[in-house]
Amino acid sequence: MKSISEKEKKLLEALDKLKNLEKIKPDKILELENLTNQKNQLEIEKKEIELRYDRLQQENLILKQKFDDFKKSDIEEKKKEDQFSEKIDELNQETDNLIEEIDKWQM
Repeated sequence: MKSISEKEKKLLEALDKLKNLEKIKPDKILELENLTNQKNQLEIEKKEIELRYDRLQQENLILKQKFDDFKKSDIEEKKKEDQFSEKIDELNQETDNLIEEIDKWQM
């Protein structure tokens, strides 16, 4: 007997809760739908932004590599210029030495 009355009481409580659920205002339902739509839109935008970010990261890596290549090239060019300058200095020195030798022989 006690268990039947307890079950009846629980059923009545459950029915009351169901009745309360039906009382949700239509504007709240619309608000929930709007929030769901906004959430979905934000998720779409987030994915797009993440894709753009990934592309920018890749582009950044490519630009860094190009910059490093340019720096290496520039360093190599400066080395070549320095070597060229050294060769010119050596030739100038040799020329000076030869001129001195010629001057000695002419005297």
